[in-house]
Amino acid sequence: MDESRRRGRQVLLIIAAIFLVPVAIAFALYYGKLWQPAGSAVKGTLIDPARPLEVAGLRDADGSPAAANLLAGKWTVVYIGDGACDASCRTALVFARQTRLALNNEMTRVQRVFLATGNCCASDYLAAEHPGLIALDASSPEARTLLAAFPGDRANALFIVDPLGNLMMRHDAAHTTKDLLSDLKKLLKLSHIG
Repeated sequence: MDESRRRGRQVLLIIAAIFLVPVAIAFALYYGKLWQPAGSAVKGTLIDPARPLEVAGLRDADGSPAAANLLAGKWTVVYIGDGACDASCRTALVFARQTRLALNNEMTRVQRVFLATGNCCASDYLAAEHPGLIALDASSPEARTLLAAFPGDRANALFIVDPLGNLMMRHDAAHTTKDLLSDLKKLLKLSHIG
């Protein structure tokens, strides 16, 4: 009787180990930071930590101050450049527009903002080619603080701002929209805000 109990206990421990050891190893690897996956599903450059943006010094084309909650409530794709909007600016704005349109039913959750660092704004071109684009004059001294939060080469980038107003990702504006679209789709799928 004693021998069969001991044997039964051993079998039970072996069965428990078969199920629990892999879980314990996975837990140790993941939370113990012993191993991290090599790749990332993110196509753009993450801004870590995300930077909260404070809307200050921005003005609409008519000179009125921009709404303080401009970057809140929706996902925002931001382009920063000269308001005269040269060829690279036009390419970036087209990429932002096409990406938003490609989101189909989710496009109402995304807005586009153009921050003009001077010569605001090529209103005829923007009105004709980019309806719904929010073009703002960011040439004031107060707006420099906001612009300083955007890293790297701002003239050739599209930035993603989350619905809480945090700058979180940078995309190269000289490439196709596939990477930006991929990241936005993932963010919209995972997010319950905005």
